[in-house]
Amino acid sequence: MKTKKPLLADLVISRRIKISFIASGLTLVGVMIVGTIGYRLIGGPQYSLTDCFYMTFITVATIGYGEIIDLSHNPGGRLFTVFIGLTGIGAFSYLLSTTTAFILEGDMNLALRRRRMTKQIDRLRDHYIICGVGRVGSNVAHELAVTARQFVAIDEDPRVIERFEEKFPDHLHLLGDGSDDETLVTAGIHHAAGVFAVTGDDNRNIVISLSARQLNPTLRVVARCHEVRNIEKARKAGADSTVSPDFTGGLRIASAMVRPAVVTFMDEMLKSENNLRVEELEVPESFGGKRVEELVPKGRDFLLVAVREQGTWQFNPGGDFFIKPGQTLIVIANPLGRQSLEKLLTAGH
Repeated sequence: MKTKKPLLADLVISRRIKISFIASGLTLVGVMIVGTIGYRLIGGPQYSLTDCFYMTFITVATIGYGEIIDLSHNPGGRLFTVFIGLTGIGAFSYLLSTTTAFILEGDMNLALRRRRMTKQIDRLRDHYIICGVGRVGSNVAHELAVTARQFVAIDEDPRVIERFEEKFPDHLHLLGDGSDDETLVTAGIHHAAGVFAVTGDDNRNIVISLSARQLNPTLRVVARCHEVRNIEKARKAGADSTVSPDFTGGLRIASAMVRPAVVTFMDEMLKSENNLRVEELEVPESFGGKRVEELVPKGRDFLLVAVREQGTWQFNPGGDFFIKPGQTLIVIANPLGRQSLEKLLTAGH
């Protein structure tokens, strides 16, 4: 789900405020320079540039101290002071007003962006929630993005959210604590398909799993655990599956040594331009049943490799194999192929 781009009117107003801010600042600097030079010419060399600058400053700032440069017998100098006072006070006041507008405009834009994002999240269905978008969470977000799945990212660190925005400018995110029920509700947990508890803290991931399970008992929860001893705790808290990056990384290193061709094949599939993945699709109860050759048209978007039914597997099913509700299809597909097969299963009643 892409976030809405700022309205053209908002951009125009923001640009005008920035231009006014810069112009008023430059005008004030110009007044200070002109005043310093002017007082030096009027007062003569006996007054330093510091004296002249100070004279200009107290005039513009309306501090009201006595004249640093004696103008009691210099009508032209006093007229010059009037000019500097009027232009300087005007420029200074304008700078203050544009600074206030600049700050308020930034706060308003942030509030409007949050409001737009909340409305978009409210419309999501069967999306995913990523709690923690650091090194692991950002990779989860990348995988969901390239496979065309909707998700909402959550992190309590503003710097992490800033990096997320830079990397995923078109995806929804929230600044907050993923273990907080209110934050999960705002992220649309009641309509979500799954939650990733992938912060760097095992205890927090366990709390996220527990909160997510209580708020929506039907969704799937995957938790990250550094310590193997915390895996069982996470499962008891509500996690359907747990992943230990250290353990998985060790298996991957071993596989790269003993079965390099398989690892290379998987890597090349993940890096392909079509974003091929091994996907699983549940056959809905509304599906009336069809043979493989009737359901799965020949093409390059997806390839049916296996069917699971009640714990048993049918690998490389033939064209006469019957697809029916309750089965799980294992396919190699790109995002378009997965979506088209989902439509075929939904419409095949």
